[in-house]
Amino acid sequence: MGVSSRDPVLTALKEHFGFSEFRPLQREIVDASLEGLDVVALLPTGAGKSLCYQLPGLLREGLAVVISPLIALMKDQVDGLLENGISAAFLNSTLTEDESRDTWRRLYRGEIKLLYLSPERLLLNGLIETLGKLNLSSVAVDEAHCISSWGHDFRPEYRALRAIRERYPAVPILALTATATGRVVADIKEILALKAPKVFVASFNRPNLSYRVIPRITPLKQILDVISEHPDGSGIIYCLSRARTESVAEALREKKVSAEAYHAGLPSKDRSKIQDRFVMDETRIIVATTAFGMGVDKPDVRFVLHHDLPKNVESYYQETGRAGRDSLPSECVLLYSSSDAAKLRSFIEQLTSLSEKDVAIKQLSKMIQFAEGSECRRISLLRYFGEAYKSHDGEELATCGACDNCLTPRENIDGTEVAQKFLSCVLRIRQQSGFSVGLSHVVDVLMGASTEKIRKWSHQTLSTYGIGKGTGRPDWLYYGRELISQELLRVNTEHFNVVEVTEKGFALLKERSALSLRAPIITSKLTVEKKREQQNRLGGKEYDNSIFEKLRTWRIGVAKKKMLPAYMIFSDATLQAISREKPSSLDSLSTVAGVGEKKLKQYGEEVLNVVKEFVN
Repeated sequence: MGVSSRDPVLTALKEHFGFSEFRPLQREIVDASLEGLDVVALLPTGAGKSLCYQLPGLLREGLAVVISPLIALMKDQVDGLLENGISAAFLNSTLTEDESRDTWRRLYRGEIKLLYLSPERLLLNGLIETLGKLNLSSVAVDEAHCISSWGHDFRPEYRALRAIRERYPAVPILALTATATGRVVADIKEILALKAPKVFVASFNRPNLSYRVIPRITPLKQILDVISEHPDGSGIIYCLSRARTESVAEALREKKVSAEAYHAGLPSKDRSKIQDRFVMDETRIIVATTAFGMGVDKPDVRFVLHHDLPKNVESYYQETGRAGRDSLPSECVLLYSSSDAAKLRSFIEQLTSLSEKDVAIKQLSKMIQFAEGSECRRISLLRYFGEAYKSHDGEELATCGACDNCLTPRENIDGTEVAQKFLSCVLRIRQQSGFSVGLSHVVDVLMGASTEKIRKWSHQTLSTYGIGKGTGRPDWLYYGRELISQELLRVNTEHFNVVEVTEKGFALLKERSALSLRAPIITSKLTVEKKREQQNRLGGKEYDNSIFEKLRTWRIGVAKKKMLPAYMIFSDATLQAISREKPSSLDSLSTVAGVGEKKLKQYGEEVLNVVKEFVN
């Protein structure tokens, strides 16, 4: 779709944001908002939610208010808007008295188009009443799932936002979120008192992300391998505990990798500084608990790695969604260990509510199924959210061609002997000791290990002791989980998660039936050919890397002078497009996606000089 002078929306999109076309559903949401309708928009991270309220706010007469829960995100968005030539501001506790007074003066003069506020600030000192004097044109509620007690980040103060509708019934409201169930959407509509809102739900598919699961064997080496595959990219590593974030970050620093730990136990001031250093590219890797991410508007995160198993698929999806928000190929890696599942189960057992416990166990089971499954990761994820993976023509697809299971599919193997050894070992332990044990201890016996428990219980005298020495420990653990998934073994969650042979398992042993198992998860790196195939599937395009690196160096210099994150000058996607197209004039540079009118005037000649130097 080209930019037409008769289409003011597309003209503003190109002039201020540098794009000639919209991403899926953006145009529909913008048009509905401009028509004065209430809107609920569910767009995944990286789908361009911000533009859906920024563009209508820019095009309307008056002041558009944006409710955002995070101070850091407000600053990032305002800085980005100012860099694009759009008058924006925020009011929060980080402003000095003079800065706050100056913002109010500009508001009363009508010089600001978009004003960012936290829900707490909006409800203070009669601010809602004051907005009536500022020609309020619209209200956008970002992270709208916070309004519902059924949402994963419920914030009670969000419920008071209904006061806006009661005071300004004619002002359209746009509520946006990345993930929300039907129940959460219903809460958003009811609590904000939306009037016949139009609801837009985008696909959960993130086509530029690849998914990979590898057994966690030597975690530090595996993390370093992933980092080395993204030599110029930023990354986020998620851990379940605060202590783990500290130890992993320290280990990376010892290997000369720029890394910092981030978790809720740090003082707020320290967390803000760490986040700022990451956004400004002064810190390359953040090792964090789930406390990190919601306020990060950094589009060039090239990988997200989970050191530990997330407790549910929703958390995994949301956290992996922080990679590749600029639509460039990015990777999501999960280091998987069955010990994580056991730990999470023990945490769940401590819940007092039976219904909560039941839900949590089911959610964890789905996460384990995803991690251990052999089908396409993308299809598995989308199915969880009730969506089929389809082509542009609507044909349902059976492979994404970019995840580990698609690129290096696992074959079925003859697991008859493996099953007989494993099940026999479980039975022998029970017969000799009078009690059952966990999966890990069974594997120790099979491997012929000399642990304290084996010696204490004399399990080295079992006939099955050491019969599995020819197979690695990670593979035995994997086979044990496969036998559980095939219901030949069961985990007794009421008795310390011990494993027991089921009736089906007894029958298999008695009848010596043949059994097919999926081969263990593959740990090898992709070949150059497979990596290229993956990048093509993820939408990666060839570009001149020499020009790209020179442009990145130039961008860093400009960003430092302006004290802005580098991506606010130009995104990696825009620099890659320039490197690919090698524009030789301002007119040709203006056609590159991401080059708006203000940036063309401000940086155009410098960019052309960098390109010209290499072309010559």
